[in-house]
Amino acid sequence: MQKETIAVHGGYNNKEGWGTMAVPIAQTTAYAFRDAEHAANLFALKELGSIYTRLTNPTTDVLEQRFAQLEGGAAAICVASGQSAIFYAIANVAEAGDNILISDKLYGGAVTLLTHTIKRFGITAKVFKSADASDLEEQIDDKTKAIFFESLSNPQIAIADIEKIVEIAKRNGVLTVCDNTVASAALFNPISWGVDVVVHSTSKYTNGQGTAIGGIIVERDGLAEFFKENAKRYSHFVEPDESYHGLVYTDVPLPNFCLRVRLALLRDIGAAQSPHNSWLLLQSIETLDIRMEKHSNSALEVAKFLESHPKVKAVNYPGLESNENYAKAQKYFKDGKASGLISFEAESYEAAKTVIDAAKLFSVVVNIGDSKSLIVHPASTTHSQMSESELLKAGVNPTTVRLSIGLENPKDLIEDLEQALA
Repeated sequence: MQKETIAVHGGYNNKEGWGTMAVPIAQTTAYAFRDAEHAANLFALKELGSIYTRLTNPTTDVLEQRFAQLEGGAAAICVASGQSAIFYAIANVAEAGDNILISDKLYGGAVTLLTHTIKRFGITAKVFKSADASDLEEQIDDKTKAIFFESLSNPQIAIADIEKIVEIAKRNGVLTVCDNTVASAALFNPISWGVDVVVHSTSKYTNGQGTAIGGIIVERDGLAEFFKENAKRYSHFVEPDESYHGLVYTDVPLPNFCLRVRLALLRDIGAAQSPHNSWLLLQSIETLDIRMEKHSNSALEVAKFLESHPKVKAVNYPGLESNENYAKAQKYFKDGKASGLISFEAESYEAAKTVIDAAKLFSVVVNIGDSKSLIVHPASTTHSQMSESELLKAGVNPTTVRLSIGLENPKDLIEDLEQALA
């Protein structure tokens, strides 16, 4: 099936169960087992089914199946937020004494999680240049467990050299994890380019209305063989898990990565997604393809306006032919569409604040991917945890203004920006 059809029908058969056209909300904590043997079989993985909503839920299961199909993956697992998805993806392969390699162009929350918080768990992060991966291979060692990057970064709006990153990772037997939040599953599928694991903050474009917090992890097919081939690096996938009665994950005929997140991390840490949020996300996914085209088309119009404005020093949007990431956008993204995120440089820090305060249609909000257009100053909000040197290295300046272009008429948005820049 094509993506538009998957987004409406994937993972759900309305001829089964209650026969409802909309996926029902299984708003429950736990489930009644048929008998003691049924309960034991579920826990032993002899049968598949719902056990406890922290682990599994029928509504969430439909979302996981649908999203896996949209991303071209073998399986997916929903979690409570995008940050949870990133943490679980890394914690699923790394432990104290290990290291990960992270892109120099990342969302500020991901930077602090992966360079500060996770350091307290004994996992260190090394930064590589995502634009060309020129310093990636030299930093890989026998303790490197993952290479993490964003397909389209926030707020730099930079596109990683995905093909080269994957090539280097495969040559060295290291897992790749790509955050595809900004591009979305509608515009880009990292797995089709060889990426192993994809994560999203589904709170953003997937939801599209700012009504639900969520995260998701998707794995490619064949990761069991990858773990077996790189058994020394990923020993906990090929050796018995004493916390789950000696289960060897690569012996189970199920997608291994999401299975271990479910049986170990969700079980023990518990950042589970609420069934109601899963239901909200299912409604949103049905229009994802249409919305991403509208976001992208409108963003291009706004970016062209900003590029021509005398009070704008620079515009960063990969849909512009003048942009350094234009060729990558054409190469990787559906029809060269570059999503709805734009950043631009005002004449000064004070000018940036003035534009933000003067905007009328744009709301000052730190979210992205909403149906309503949003504006924010990253250096003092989303990336304020980073030091001045870290901000500059990440391509975030005091003069940077980030726009998330919504579904309004772009002429009205341009008119609003024109008066705000006056």
